[in-house]
Amino acid sequence: MNFPVSRQAAAVSLALALISSTAIAEVADTVVVTATRTPQLAADLIADTTVINAEEIARSGAGSVADILQRQRGIEIARNGPAGTTTSVYVRGANANQIVVLLDGVRIGSSTTGTASWNAIPLGAIDRIEIVYGPLSTLYGADAIGGVIQIFTRKGEGAPVVTASVGAGSNATLQGDAGIFGSSGGPNAINYAFGAGYEESDGFSSTRPGASGYNADEDGYRRRNANGRVSMALAPGHEIGAQFLASRTYSQYDASGSGSYDVHSDSDINTAAVYMTNQLLPNWRSTVQYARSEDKSGNFSNATASGASQIDTEQNEFSWQNNVAIGQDTLQLLFNHRKEEVSSMRQTRITNSYAAAYSAKRANHLFDVSARQDRSVYGSQNTGAAGYGYEFGNGLRATASIGTSFRAPTFNELYFPGYGLATNKPEKGRNREVGLRYDGNGYNLNATYFHNRLTDMIVSATPCPDGINRSCAYNVNEATLEGFSLAGSTRLMDVNLRASLDWQDPRDDTTGRQLARRAKKHANFAADYVMGQLKSGAELTVSGDRFDNAPNTNRLAGYGLLNLYTTYQFTPDWSVLLRVNNVADKNYEVARNYGTSGRTWFASLRYGIR
Repeated sequence: MNFPVSRQAAAVSLALALISSTAIAEVADTVVVTATRTPQLAADLIADTTVINAEEIARSGAGSVADILQRQRGIEIARNGPAGTTTSVYVRGANANQIVVLLDGVRIGSSTTGTASWNAIPLGAIDRIEIVYGPLSTLYGADAIGGVIQIFTRKGEGAPVVTASVGAGSNATLQGDAGIFGSSGGPNAINYAFGAGYEESDGFSSTRPGASGYNADEDGYRRRNANGRVSMALAPGHEIGAQFLASRTYSQYDASGSGSYDVHSDSDINTAAVYMTNQLLPNWRSTVQYARSEDKSGNFSNATASGASQIDTEQNEFSWQNNVAIGQDTLQLLFNHRKEEVSSMRQTRITNSYAAAYSAKRANHLFDVSARQDRSVYGSQNTGAAGYGYEFGNGLRATASIGTSFRAPTFNELYFPGYGLATNKPEKGRNREVGLRYDGNGYNLNATYFHNRLTDMIVSATPCPDGINRSCAYNVNEATLEGFSLAGSTRLMDVNLRASLDWQDPRDDTTGRQLARRAKKHANFAADYVMGQLKSGAELTVSGDRFDNAPNTNRLAGYGLLNLYTTYQFTPDWSVLLRVNNVADKNYEVARNYGTSGRTWFASLRYGIR
């Protein structure tokens, strides 16, 4: 990034200020799964990671997963209206289809668009979220260019616990969910967790004046879901289990030529998995899993037959992961078989993957190295990564890493009539980054610089190089995702302070323009105050201006959103939450001519949720 000297000085001054006051960072004793595909302390990780805990999710009130992600460092969103409409999530400036999304270890998303249906993921079912930044193709295969986001539902353990909440808010929003979690105990313990939820809202107009199909009516949504998981200990070190989640979202939107027709979409996410974990030897742990996920999207824009469309993706995965302890080191060997099907296109893609990773710790030194091969219809893709960390002592650690990644062409880019080209190749990424982390004396600080070079990017080319189609998806672009991320946290008396600031330059190297819907600067600040059973807090999200299109002709102005919340725990089990979002009633856009919410409030009564 070519920042003026004055900005560099400002960045250094801000870093020093953060060390002595605010910011968002990981706690050293947090256990993270996604970064290495196995539980590991954050203090032993080289990868740049953020964990959103259950408390932060619980106090978010009604809304969506994207709303929570928007308040994290390195993440931006775009949405075509209320919470039930199409949503895109960008990590470190990477495209929405350049991240992997997992739900309890099961990959979700559409093979036609390459993105997850964020609008259908039920917020009330989530226990925590892990975000790992940077390329992870060696661990998760295709599409892990910008990072991996893994969503976890609650596990059962200990004595049975019942949770429930009911809430209401602006736009006639109603919400309710309930769950039961626990374990039978004993040598053959059965752990269980089941939950269900419902949410509806009248919403607001999904479009603004000037949009095609603009209609000033309210565009509401309904979301219902159920999830569960159960596991049984067969013997010490041996366990079997199963899990599922089903969620459906009905969402209204605006479309041209609809008249009085109820224009809407139906989005479904269904996942199911069975697994077995076995301690085959004192140093060898094996996990076998079979998983299935469905992403179903139906759109109904008018009363004619041509106004209805249905696109369903089905993914089936078999994985076998082996963790072998070699002294204090860990060798991980992985085989993965993935089958994608899109019924409307009558297309299938099978990918077989083989991967190995090795991690070691020697005194103050951390090492990891990994390699993977993915074999599919577009040939073999080889990726690799290596990382190093050094502990200086007193909580200060430096890290450095390099890694390659790739994104598989979507079914639309390969097979869509009149647009896709079967000869399209995967996009490729090459990332390098360095980081500095501090955790001590009540302060946490994380500073990271990254440079991710992308080649063979697929864009819409006009005219199409095949000489037949007017336009098509084609490998033609190069891009650079470069940036500096600063984050930290501290506690001053009874006040917790957090903040993150991101300077980035996500640019199209072919045209020299800024990538669409990604700002060069964005930041988040938060503070909460605890006094006995009362906890109150404020959150501020700030974003610089962006462009809504690739030619950079449609500018989206920057914005700042202030949210306030308070919770009161009036008994050990009962609490109330009151939340006000966009307190200043800001008028802003995250996508051109699409509506965003003004000032809203939400209140809920909760049992068993702390």
